[in-house]
Amino acid sequence: MIQPEDELTALLTLSKIEGLGLKRGHILYSEAGSALEIFRRYKELNDILPGVTKDISSVLDDSGSLFMARKEVQFIREHGIRALTPEDNDYPERLRECEDAPLVLFSMGNVDYNVKHVVGIVGTRRATEYGRQMTDAFIKKVSESCPGTLFVSGLAYGIDIECHKACMKYGAPTVGVLAHGLDRIYPAAHRKYAKEMLQNGGLATEFQTGIFPDKFNFVQRNRIIAGLSDAVLVVESAAKGGSLITAEFAEMYSRDCFAFPGNVGEMYSEGCNHLIRDNKAALICSGEDFLASMGWAKAEDAKGAESAQLELFSVLDKLSDKERQIFLALQNAGRMGLHVNDLSHCVGISISELMGILFTMEIEGYLRPVPGGYYRLVQRG
Repeated sequence: MIQPEDELTALLTLSKIEGLGLKRGHILYSEAGSALEIFRRYKELNDILPGVTKDISSVLDDSGSLFMARKEVQFIREHGIRALTPEDNDYPERLRECEDAPLVLFSMGNVDYNVKHVVGIVGTRRATEYGRQMTDAFIKKVSESCPGTLFVSGLAYGIDIECHKACMKYGAPTVGVLAHGLDRIYPAAHRKYAKEMLQNGGLATEFQTGIFPDKFNFVQRNRIIAGLSDAVLVVESAAKGGSLITAEFAEMYSRDCFAFPGNVGEMYSEGCNHLIRDNKAALICSGEDFLASMGWAKAEDAKGAESAQLELFSVLDKLSDKERQIFLALQNAGRMGLHVNDLSHCVGISISELMGILFTMEIEGYLRPVPGGYYRLVQRG
């Protein structure tokens, strides 16, 4: 069998395997320790991950897949593309938390995915004047109050491109997540915006060159928008559409989800109104509402590590013993938070008693519930 010469070539070859899937691919990758090791042990894959078929093993012996991977590596190097893997420090930390995160994320431009705050903004491709105004005002307020906030969208017509244009207008970094490879821009009419975004933000995709913007690819693209973000905002949406799929991914990944309400009966407000009605998104009317709900303070008010530690001690002093246990458990859990059942087990408090304490801590602004029965601390600063 022809062996790939480096880890990236091996990973790109693995991504060509049909039937493996990202979740199982992550297990195989983790258990083997590297993509190169998977190639070295390709005849023993069933020992690493039961259920991996001989057909999959035979694909690893396909010189054609390896040839295509080498062409991809050449394209990456020629066009200044970063190929980020879960082992890279620059790989998006929020995305790394998702079990179906891409094994390779291709990125162009000047973007830091691991800034303090990231917001995903999605909406209909048929944006109304209301939607355009709300998007512009939201980005203006959030970018002024939290400089450096990264805004993520999909470069599509409508709300997506309004998001990117507003970011460029107000000097906020923005990333367009694509449903195809970086050898093309779709829609072509947005090529000029994509080029400008490379100066303060950029483009990202999990798709290799030669992949066209097929319908299913947009669903996969939407999960990356949600996975990159702390929170997702749906500006306008019909009763059915890709924005609602992004909201579903936000719930799956325990991300906060927000929506602007609209007039009852308005076609492109139905989706948002239904999300709010079904408690799948919180209603906001402005950027101020969003900032208050997320607990994000102005970045210029940020403190050093020593000051932050003193603030933590001050918070802990105000809490009862049980509240302190809960606070520290959620702090250790990080951005994903903890399910109420896991939190109960972690701190040794019954569910019935725990729910009362959680309610009190929520009212006092220490934590927030997120979809799926999870709780996490309110971010400060």
